[in-house]
Amino acid sequence: MTLFDRLLGRTAAAPSQGNPVVSEANLEVLRQTLATLIDPDTGKDYIASKCVKNLQWQAGVVSLDLVLGYPAQSQFAARQAQISAALLQLDGVDSVTVNVSSVITAHAVARGVPLQQGIKNIIAVASGKGGVGKSTTAVNLALALAAEGARVGVLDADIYGPSLPTMMGVADQHPETIDNKYIQPILHYGVQTMSIGFLIDPEQPMVWRGPMVTQALTQLLNDTRWDALDYLVIDLPPGTGDIQLTLSQKVPVTGAVIVTTPQDIALLDARKGLKMFEKVGVPILGVVENMSMHICSQCGHMEAIFGEGGGQKMGAEYGIDLLGQLPLDLSIRLNADAGRPSVVADPEGEVAGLYKAIARKVAVKIAAKSQDFSSKFPKIVIQNT
Repeated sequence: MTLFDRLLGRTAAAPSQGNPVVSEANLEVLRQTLATLIDPDTGKDYIASKCVKNLQWQAGVVSLDLVLGYPAQSQFAARQAQISAALLQLDGVDSVTVNVSSVITAHAVARGVPLQQGIKNIIAVASGKGGVGKSTTAVNLALALAAEGARVGVLDADIYGPSLPTMMGVADQHPETIDNKYIQPILHYGVQTMSIGFLIDPEQPMVWRGPMVTQALTQLLNDTRWDALDYLVIDLPPGTGDIQLTLSQKVPVTGAVIVTTPQDIALLDARKGLKMFEKVGVPILGVVENMSMHICSQCGHMEAIFGEGGGQKMGAEYGIDLLGQLPLDLSIRLNADAGRPSVVADPEGEVAGLYKAIARKVAVKIAAKSQDFSSKFPKIVIQNT
């Protein structure tokens, strides 16, 4: 109030009751509470993970944004319930609003390898030998990531024996070309799919030498018009040959998933695949153990037909995580053969839940890697004047 106001007998205006100022002390109480809550997928608290944004507390109403660095759409409600229950225990908190979302960013790859246009992260799914369920795992992993809210593509890198068209239920489809230069991927189940199987006769054998195979792979990857993918899952052929080396050295692979069975022979070959990726500088995201346990469909008896503990032992030996163990289940094979993999055939089933849990672990591993900011760097052009 000014001296002139006092002389005229004017009184000071009452303070505005519109939006009370939020005290830093109140916000600190919220942060301390959130720091005690653990994200089940990352194992870290929400404050340490730096995923809490726009934290506010006004007139008993608390609101915040929880921004996860990995897709977890099936877990959004559980995260909201977890945080709301904890904050409602605080004095003065009458209601809580939690907005959960996921933001997927591109992450760093090997030096000297630029990121692929239209793709943020590339996941290679590999095995040392055939017959361990690698392609089935790759397809269900891609579908699980999509089910969790990510934009996903899957590339069949097995030139000699492409199986993804059949597994994805699109064997009778053919991709369209764009300006006779690019190929449009086949979109099915919300996943963009590309395979040499779309371009050849199903009964035509690919009698190609190594250089032709690697050229075909790079063309499939580079000439496909991938549409703003968060993840591209590449299903590699078994072994450690030309395709694996080409992929490792020329393709910006964010990380690799090794698929094996508990059987000792399968583990021997899986170790070779793991060591190959280590030598070429591709991070190992973890191991998936397929056919870990057979459950009898008649009596429910469980039996470890291919042995047990192999994937866990391999993970401990090389310091990598066991991402998950999948049962030897008849439905997995039947669904894949029918073109409706488990994640879409029975999305709320136990097997689909296992694949989704593996997908979240893979995405969490990628989110923990350093981000790639090369797209933000200005391009420097040197010209002679």
